[in-house]
Amino acid sequence: MLLTITTTLDQATDLGFLLHKHPDRVHRFEQSSGTAHVFYPDADERRCTAALLLDVDPVKLVRTRGKGTPDFSLGQYVNDRPYAASSLLASAMANVFRTAMRGRCAARPELARTPIPLEIVLPALPCRGGPGQAERFFGPLGWEVSAVPVPLDPEHGEWGDSRYVTLTLTGELRLTDALNQLYVLLPVLDDAKHYWVASDEVDKLIRAGEGWLAAHPDRAAITRRYLANRRALVRAALGRLADADGSPEDALDPVEIDEELAAESPEESTQENPAETAVPLSERRALSVLAALREENARRVIDLGCGSGKLLARLLRDEFFSEISGADVSHRALGHARRRVRFDERREGSRVRDVFQGALTYADERFRGYEAAVLMEVVEHVDPPRLGAVERVVFGHAAPRVVVVTTPNAEHNVRYEGLAPGAMRHPDHRFEWTRAEFREWADRVAAAHGYRVRHVPVGDDDPEVGAPTQMGVFTR
Repeated sequence: MLLTITTTLDQATDLGFLLHKHPDRVHRFEQSSGTAHVFYPDADERRCTAALLLDVDPVKLVRTRGKGTPDFSLGQYVNDRPYAASSLLASAMANVFRTAMRGRCAARPELARTPIPLEIVLPALPCRGGPGQAERFFGPLGWEVSAVPVPLDPEHGEWGDSRYVTLTLTGELRLTDALNQLYVLLPVLDDAKHYWVASDEVDKLIRAGEGWLAAHPDRAAITRRYLANRRALVRAALGRLADADGSPEDALDPVEIDEELAAESPEESTQENPAETAVPLSERRALSVLAALREENARRVIDLGCGSGKLLARLLRDEFFSEISGADVSHRALGHARRRVRFDERREGSRVRDVFQGALTYADERFRGYEAAVLMEVVEHVDPPRLGAVERVVFGHAAPRVVVVTTPNAEHNVRYEGLAPGAMRHPDHRFEWTRAEFREWADRVAAAHGYRVRHVPVGDDDPEVGAPTQMGVFTR
């Protein structure tokens, strides 16, 4: 496994001080998986390249496996998985560049705190989700990302591409930030680890993610992959990320966090073959909302409680919708939404009217003038005494022709493994309705404001406890 780090800063060989590895020597470090070598194939005052080469020893891997270690493919004498950059390389980085990752450099303290020009290359990186996944995770961190698929066989192009990419990152960042981002995102892109994920992995993630992960628009997806979809650990990590970021509770994107933290039902579990993986509930919910809007011929839509803009991006990519806006109470979530919308606007053309800050408990003229309003996984985050204000603002003041509301079905929670009896899917939920409770609320609101409402189950409709999400489509 190979990683190269290149800089062109003045006195480029100062990279050796930052990495605590002298450019004139070859450094060797024994690892549980083999041997790590650090050397400098290029080192002068204008350009300096440091290389980390991990020579994996499959026999050593087998001998260091504990009795409780899960049967991971890299732990076998014979396997068909290439030794590409993965959690093995991330672990070697943590051992070899430990001081650099902590941002300490006694010889050049100012340089350690300063962004420097960097080019990082990984010739073979497993990237589950394709090159776009690398752009999705590294792009918001300030990198210019090039992810070139590696063909299965260069001489047989008709065979197509492998699941590996050659990744090149270019940008100006502090070296400590670059190393910590790699440490987290290498196993995240691989979506696998060579060791059992225990509770101490949360501490490692919070430590390595300090200063960048909490503000990442895909922090929940990164956290989920890094922690191998272990729901209790993901809940704990996201809660600590919110605390570390100093954000109020309502600054967390409720849609994003609900989607990433809710325990998967059996049809959503990860499978060996990605092509056989069922559509996640979050995807099915968004598709159901879009289908309802199309059925009601509502082309001008405002997403109330838009969070980080996932539904806005979907609306923008669908040419059926002619005018799109979003509102949320969280400044931080809106920052993510605006970046996401700007990215899609460049590709799809501008149909966005506005993305603005606003609370659903106060009448706002900017909420008016749309054919439809969407509240997707929003109402359960409102304190019950304030729910009446939301009803008056949305159905009475804004009064669009169509309102689409989705919310969890509390009865379905018993189908979620690891969710305690009576517990809700996310600690920020103020309540979760049963199907009868949601129908009672929806019928009362519809009658009070001149709407009809139809109820649509979202997700597999369990004969005993119903679908995981319930949707009400209100028409005036």
